[in-house]
Amino acid sequence: MSTETHGMMAQGMAPQEAAEPEAGQEEPPRYLARVQVYTLYERFWHWTQALLILLLLFTGFHLHGSLAWLPFGTAYQWHVAAALALMALWVFTIFWQFSTGNWRQFVPLLDEVHHAPTFRQALHGWLLMLLRIARYYAWGILRGEQHPYKKRLRRKNNPLQALAYFGLMAFIGPLLWLSGLALLSWDFWRHAASLASTEGWRTLAANAHMLGAWLMLLFVIGHAYLATLGKTPLYLIRGMITGVEHVWLTETELRFLRQWYPQRVLDVRDKETAA
Repeated sequence: MSTETHGMMAQGMAPQEAAEPEAGQEEPPRYLARVQVYTLYERFWHWTQALLILLLLFTGFHLHGSLAWLPFGTAYQWHVAAALALMALWVFTIFWQFSTGNWRQFVPLLDEVHHAPTFRQALHGWLLMLLRIARYYAWGILRGEQHPYKKRLRRKNNPLQALAYFGLMAFIGPLLWLSGLALLSWDFWRHAASLASTEGWRTLAANAHMLGAWLMLLFVIGHAYLATLGKTPLYLIRGMITGVEHVWLTETELRFLRQWYPQRVLDVRDKETAA
């Protein structure tokens, strides 16, 4: 068994070549199934990361002077401890994402490029879906319209979610990491570096860290709001606690899960009866 196939099995997915049709082929029948979509580690990682980020924001406001509920020294110690714990969690999770192949869930355009005949068609379809999802959140949801994106086992994040998560991991996270480490070790490198003005670099690092913190706060607010826009306000939140949600499965994926992970398939409805 190949490493890629083993990784997909770890995520409860059928091999890639069997899950999706090639371009030009007829779309296979799909079934709406109630499935344990999120693994135990995914849920642990999500909620632990959420708690650490909230603790970092809370203590960060104290270090900034916006709050004064904690002594500065206590806020600083908690902030550094939470930051190091979050970095360790991210390092281990990045290793887990790549070892299982789950990183594909967070890369925009990757799925579209794989199945579209040309990159231009993939980009066009991806942008069109982004606009449809944005329209749904801005207007369609108020009129009771159906979400334009159908969640699948191999693609749990819609294009807008993938774009937001990619921005978090590729820009906001590294910005906070690098600026935070620079500030934490400033007393060391201000003596080690032969710079004309290390204080200017410290100010730059502080401003970069503050920018990253505000971007993280905006992400948290947006993420929390969108998490309430499921079938019910608590549907998506409950799904991230239990790991169970409704997804569309191909017949191949359904057979694979029933053979290897029958405990994860809780209920299956035919596509026509689920409409």
